[in-house]
Amino acid sequence: MPESLDRLLADIRACTVCADHLPLGPRPVAQASETARILIVGQAPGTKVHSTGLPFNDPSGDRLRDWMGIDRAVFYDASKIAILPSGLCYPGRGKSGDLPPMPGCAERWHPRLRPLLPKLELTLLIGAYAQAYYLGDRRHKTLAETVAHWRDYGPAFLPTPHPSPRNRLWLRKHPWFEGEVVPILRTRVAALLSP
Repeated sequence: MPESLDRLLADIRACTVCADHLPLGPRPVAQASETARILIVGQAPGTKVHSTGLPFNDPSGDRLRDWMGIDRAVFYDASKIAILPSGLCYPGRGKSGDLPPMPGCAERWHPRLRPLLPKLELTLLIGAYAQAYYLGDRRHKTLAETVAHWRDYGPAFLPTPHPSPRNRLWLRKHPWFEGEVVPILRTRVAALLSP
């Protein structure tokens, strides 16, 4: 019997595979619907997202919504936008920020979810972990190079830097991203979400 999206989302939200390694315990964060046309693949929830259970419910999400040219109501409308991080739970804190997503999380859930989203036309690959998982050997040596070659991955994928406030320096060093790529992203998002 084919897997249903509702059953898979219930399984995702009930996952405790990494419970012993998560400092705040498991709280998988995901959003999806069979009608979603855009999938956002980020890194992993931060503490604010963990506490609210709402993906990108933080300053990173504010910047991402600005890049996409949409408001919170559209962003959190699962019928339009699916969100599945590389790691579904908050992984903890390291010396210079949050730890990487838990190993195996993307491999466990993404291959099961994507076939259940038949209307997807654009997947935003936010940050190095999402790009590594989806682009593999096709990505370049650095995130900046991968994002600079965004045309190579379209129309299905669009790699971006992480929208974290910690990335202000990256954005200042690479003004072409907001000058060239963000307008293209907004145009594509508007076209995909238009009635």
